[in-house]
This record gives sequence, structure tokens and C-alpha cells, in this order.
Amino acid sequence: MLPDRRVHTTLPVSDLDRTRRFYEDTLGFKPIEGNPAAILYRAGEGTVFAITRSSGKAAGTHTQMGFTVQDIAGEVADLKGRGVVFEEYDTPGLKTVDSVAATGAGHAAWFKDPEGNLLGLIQFD
Repeated sequence: MLPDRRVHTTLPVSDLDRTRRFYEDTLGFKPIEGNPAAILYRAGEGTVFAITRSSGKAAGTHTQMGFTVQDIAGEVADLKGRGVVFEEYDTPGLKTVDSVAATGAGHAAWFKDPEGNLLGLIQFD
């Protein structure tokens, strides 16, 4: 049954080579499998995600993939040092301070990959 199965995210990209460089060179992921249409990466605790050549386009209006972190301020600082630009929000109910927002579940931060896919970090309280 599906509730017993692992899940993974597949992110659409139009420029696979450029996006691959971001995930590997900037974020530090190592590919575990690839072909001309898609690259598969392993993340923590046996999870995986893929970037795949697609004619679809990332809306970037919602979190498409999220990473659970223990020290959000440290992760944000590390990623900024690697050149990652974080989204800043100042709307009713969501305001970032130094790129981090307090949420109902903890603290979160967001950035986009070169294709506009919105990636999130969350530190649960």
C-alpha cells in the first residue's frame, strides 16, 4: 500500500546541465544515477529526489521540496556562503528576519534553484 512506501520529489527543469551544477557544486549533492533526461540524488535517511528535463515550468509559489534541519541559522549562513540567495518575505502572517521566518511548526527559510523551484529548510520546534 502507498502509505508504506517511501516518496521522492521530482523537480522540473529546462536546463538540466545548469541546474545539475547548482545541486552538485553549490548544494553539494552527489548524483547516484543519471541519463540525458534526469539526474537522481540521494539525500538524508535514504531519501532521494530527481531533477528532470521537462517542458513544465516551476511556479516557485509554494515549497516544492523541503529539508529538515537542526540549526536553521547555521544552514542559512552556510548556504549564503556558497552563493545561495534566500527569499525574503514581509506579508501578513509571514515575515523573514535574516532570511528565517517563524512558522507554526518552527522556523523556516526558502530559496530557489536556477529554474525557480522553491526549496525550503525547516527546523521543527
